[in-house]
Amino acid sequence: MEYQTQNRMPKMFMPVIILLGLAVLMIARSTVIIRSGKAGVLYKITTGVDTTQVIDEGFHFIAPWNSVIVYEVRQQDLFEKMSVLSLNGLEIKIEATAWYHPEKKKLGSLHKEKGQNYLETIVKPAIRSATRSVLGRYTPEQIYSSKRDVIEHEIFEETKKILDNQYIELKDVLVRDVTLPPSIKAAIERKLGQEQESLEYEFRLQKASKEAERQRIEASGKANANRILNASLSTNILKEKGIEATLKLAQSPNSKVVVVGGSDGLPLILGNN
Repeated sequence: MEYQTQNRMPKMFMPVIILLGLAVLMIARSTVIIRSGKAGVLYKITTGVDTTQVIDEGFHFIAPWNSVIVYEVRQQDLFEKMSVLSLNGLEIKIEATAWYHPEKKKLGSLHKEKGQNYLETIVKPAIRSATRSVLGRYTPEQIYSSKRDVIEHEIFEETKKILDNQYIELKDVLVRDVTLPPSIKAAIERKLGQEQESLEYEFRLQKASKEAERQRIEASGKANANRILNASLSTNILKEKGIEATLKLAQSPNSKVVVVGGSDGLPLILGNN
C-alpha cells in the first residue's frame, strides 16, 4: 500500500511540472532585450509585420505568439573592390567605401519590403551601378588625377538617388584607391611631369619679364628726374651752390686762404697744411 502511494506521488506532480515549464517558456517568449545600437521590428502572428512602430533598445514584453526581428541601426560601412570601364573603354580597378544605415523610423517597411539581406540585394548593387555609371564619363587621366573629388561626389549623389526610396540613408562614399593599367599610369605620369616642367618654364619667363619691366620703369623714372633737374639748373645757380660748398670747405681746420673770384667765378682755396 505504501509502495503504491509513493508510486502515485510523481505522477501527481507531473502536471505541475509541465505547467511550470510552460509558464517559464511563455515568460521567455514574452520578453525581449534590444541591445545598444539596435532596434526591433514586431511580427504579429495575426497581422504580420507591424510597420507603425519600432522597438527601441531596452527590455520589452510582447505577446508570446509574436516575435521580434532585430536590426543594426548604427552607421555601417561597406567596402567594395570593382573593375569598371573608363570613357575610352580601358579597364580601371577602384576601391570604395560607403557609409550607410537603415532609416530607423521606417524599419518595419524595410523588413516587410526588402528583408534583412538588404545589404546584398540593395546597397551593393546600388553603389556598383552608380560607380560604373560615373566612371564611364571620365578618361583614365581625369580619374587618376584632377577629378577624384568630383567623382566621389557624383558617385555619392547617384547612389543616394537609388537608396532614397529604399528606406536606407547613405552618409558618404569615399574613393580609397584607383588602379590603372601600368602602361596607362606611366604615360599619365610622364604627361603630368611634362606639364609641370612647362608651367615652371612659363613661371620663369613671367618672372624675368616682370623684372625687365621693373628695371625699365626704374630707368625711365631716373631719366625723367634727371631731365627735370637739368631743366631747373642755371649757370648762376650752379655757381651759387659751388660758392656755398667752397665756403663750407674753407671752414675746415686744414684750410688757410680762400680767394674769391677764380677763372670760372668760383672761390679758390690756397695754403692747405
